Amino acid sequence: AKMGRTPVELFYDVISPYSWLAFEVLCRYRHIWNIDLRFRPAFLAGIMQQTGNKPPAMLPKRGEYLLKDMKRMAKYYQVPVRMSADALQHIMGTSSLAAMRFITAIDMTDPQYLEPLSREFWMRFWSQHEDISQPENILAIARQAGVSAELSQKALEMISSPPVKDRLKETTAEALKHGAFGMPAVVAHYDGKPHLFFGSDRLELLGSVIGEKWLGPVPS
Repeated sequence: AKMGRTPVELFYDVISPYSWLAFEVLCRYRHIWNIDLRFRPAFLAGIMQQTGNKPPAMLPKRGEYLLKDMKRMAKYYQVPVRMSADALQHIMGTSSLAAMRFITAIDMTDPQYLEPLSREFWMRFWSQHEDISQPENILAIARQAGVSAELSQKALEMISSPPVKDRLKETTAEALKHGAFGMPAVVAHYDGKPHLFFGSDRLELLGSVIGEKWLGPVPS
């Protein structure tokens, strides 16, 4: 870590639109706040299962609210999340396991692509409403993110390998150890201890805890 910077870990899954908001805002603040931002791709379904949490959409009223809330949040955060009427079915019917293993494989081999690749997965799923679970789609997403065909192919082959599976499990277990029950889970290591913040709407509070000024979701 750079001297005196506060390490801030973002545990995320590309199936989570709120994770996308937190990701973009933290990317914007990374050079404004004195933080060392670390992307931690994890598996949301694993966290839900381990903690007994249920997707918000399981409660119909909450699902209705979530659609409206997400539209407002996308506008406020200036992130191109587009909520379709069937967005919640879309999310329930998709497994992000292959995507998160692929992202993990890239993180292990060529971490410089982690940020553009993660963003591209969100773009594909939450902006363009396209599939992110099939191998050919995963390769197209990687290509769009600037990853070479050779590298993408290698990462795709690594998806089923024990080191990649284990790394994703370990990262997910770490999020759980910090108290995560959903995504995004933001963990700031400050004053000798970890501080967990859940969701994309606690970043102002994160700033306050680590002694940084909040300048809104789109700091100039």
